[in-house]
Amino acid sequence: MAQESAEITKTLQELTSGTGIEVGEADLHLQISGIEADSRKAGAGKLFVAVKGETFDGHDFLKKSVELGCVAVVVEQKLSAATCRELGVVVLVAPDGRQALAALVANFYDHPDRQLKMIGITGTNGKTTTSYLLESMILAGGGEPGVIGTVSYRFAGCEEGASYTTPEPLALYRMMREMVENGVDHLIMEVSSHALVQKRLHGIKFDVAAFTNLSHEHLDFHGDMDGYFAVKSTLFTDYLQEDGIAVVMLTDEEEPVEQEMAWGDRLVADLFNSGRFRKYGEGNGVEGSCSRNLLLTCGRQRGDIHVAEAEITLEGIRAEIVGLGDDVFFESPLVGDFNLLNMATAMTIGHVLGLTEKQIGRGLVETTRVPGRLERVRLDDSDSADQCRVFVDFAHTPDALSGVLQSVRSLCRGRLLVVFGCGGDRDQAKRPIMGEIAGRLADVVIITTDNSRSEAPRSIMADIEGGLMVEGCSLLPKGRVQDLLASGGKGYEVIESRREAIRLAISFAAAEDVVLICGKGHETYQLVGNKKYFFDDRLEAAKQLVAAKG
Repeated sequence: MAQESAEITKTLQELTSGTGIEVGEADLHLQISGIEADSRKAGAGKLFVAVKGETFDGHDFLKKSVELGCVAVVVEQKLSAATCRELGVVVLVAPDGRQALAALVANFYDHPDRQLKMIGITGTNGKTTTSYLLESMILAGGGEPGVIGTVSYRFAGCEEGASYTTPEPLALYRMMREMVENGVDHLIMEVSSHALVQKRLHGIKFDVAAFTNLSHEHLDFHGDMDGYFAVKSTLFTDYLQEDGIAVVMLTDEEEPVEQEMAWGDRLVADLFNSGRFRKYGEGNGVEGSCSRNLLLTCGRQRGDIHVAEAEITLEGIRAEIVGLGDDVFFESPLVGDFNLLNMATAMTIGHVLGLTEKQIGRGLVETTRVPGRLERVRLDDSDSADQCRVFVDFAHTPDALSGVLQSVRSLCRGRLLVVFGCGGDRDQAKRPIMGEIAGRLADVVIITTDNSRSEAPRSIMADIEGGLMVEGCSLLPKGRVQDLLASGGKGYEVIESRREAIRLAISFAAAEDVVLICGKGHETYQLVGNKKYFFDDRLEAAKQLVAAKG
């Protein structure tokens, strides 16, 4: 286990220094044993920060936090003298509760981010794979990386499942302090748009900020793509060190419009137009000093660092990349054309971190799998010639589904079957779009459940079905997937049970077919109503492969 942080106490003066919080006539020597924004976790000697959330307002729980032992509270507006007397504790005022929380926690844990080489990766897709690749490269270079991302939080041999892609400040700073105490020197962080909006990273400055892509996702939260893009852009405009480096992935110019819509090009143009950034080759190179931030682009066919040629199969990738100095030939067991983009991004970040071509190449080779990212489900190390190939992928956005289907489609010698659903209580507009993509790129589509949450599963599946019907697919009788496969026709089925959908796909797929199970990837649960059930696509697929092998 990693070494845990020793018990910490700070004076009120130490906590509020440089935060802009109004302390008034408060006792600056007051000892604070912890900070909380959840009144249920309030306790003796702690400071409670009232934050206005989407569902609850912390200001409604001031009295409860004091009753549980808090000795000070932070509010966003001055309270009446009578209310302050009733609370009977120190009352501090901050213009923004979320910013105050992040600033206080940073002081409480002595700014561990300043002791780490900070790498932030943002984008709709590709963040997780890029983080795994970069983690392996840093290890190959003799560094000690920590990772905070969608799949897990991990460092110094310890790993725990992630609750959020980018945690709230209390968990984030506590983790960074533990990382520093356990010898971590690089922190790779997947940066979500929600975290940027909710100011979870307020005060943090990254040494390297990277952009992977942007596609239809979270529009129920951001409103439209322009709003979504504007939020992602703040990683580069508001959270990059004065000498920090930006890395932006570019998509191929000839890609269809449902792809990233050249958001990378737009970001590059905006950053250069701001006057703050300089192109690769200007000034004194990667390591030189300059008054402007360095910006590097990367991609499959274009960019400062890009792939010259590649051979991609269902067993892996062999490719050459140019722009790192000497041309680099590399191999990777990862599958899919889109993974070349992730590799180019990770290699570019590794380059600006000062890693050698050998270290970068070794990191690629040693990244044998990324949980739930086009992850091959195998029964053992050997392939069975008489069984289909099965992959599990996290693709839950139109762009991700399109990317993985296109990649596998070009490599599949037989038929391509896709099993997927969409989450409930989330962006409904993407459902028919994903249905249309699946109907166009796969031979057989099985619509099933994902995390339905409070929505009726049948309603979600009907939304997806609307997109499939655009392609002229005809609804099959339930349970007749085998007839469709036997006839060689193209169509779809609607099967509510995800377990049954996986069973049917694998049971009746031929030896040269590929079954792609999308949407949940690394997740090991299904959310139905207010209940959480254990479910792992990879385990279910493995069970069905065993059963099919007989």
